[in-house]
Amino acid sequence: MSRPPGRKQESHKISRELFVLTYGALVAQLCKDYEKDEDVNTCLDRMGYGIGVRLIDDFLARSAVRKCRSYSETAEVIAQVAFKMYLGVTPSVTCSSPAGNEFSLILDKNPLVDFVEELPAERASLCYCNLLCGVIRGALEMVHLAAEVTFLQDRLKGDAVTEIGITFLRKAEDRKHKRN
Repeated sequence: MSRPPGRKQESHKISRELFVLTYGALVAQLCKDYEKDEDVNTCLDRMGYGIGVRLIDDFLARSAVRKCRSYSETAEVIAQVAFKMYLGVTPSVTCSSPAGNEFSLILDKNPLVDFVEELPAERASLCYCNLLCGVIRGALEMVHLAAEVTFLQDRLKGDAVTEIGITFLRKAEDRKHKRN
């Protein structure tokens, strides 16, 4: 039996919506379990890290991406391939350091907050989508790229955009010397 055209895209959309709803329930439960936002943020980052460590194999197999030669190329692949593949959005990438090791992913639309209006006033320091930071960090670590990943701006907190900062912890020169 063959599938009608568009069926795969439709099921992918349903899977994404189910993930977003499930994610919202997860964050709500963590907020009940932990009094401090910092503890929820840490838990989300840790969960995301575990997902990223496992997801990288799927990403590399499905995307057929070759080894990136620079941090800027890596940031572009994260934005244009990984985010598109798993969340259906393509953030823009900006480099924010002369050394070329700090980048921002700017999301005009963040699908993880599709069903969230705003954060409750008592949860002002909650980083609702901190799971994404952990996923990126975990996946990068599995391809031997140590990075610090944090939310710099968040629409849920009244910012104009959602911005994720990625700082690669080794300088590009360090990587070149290790190869020789």
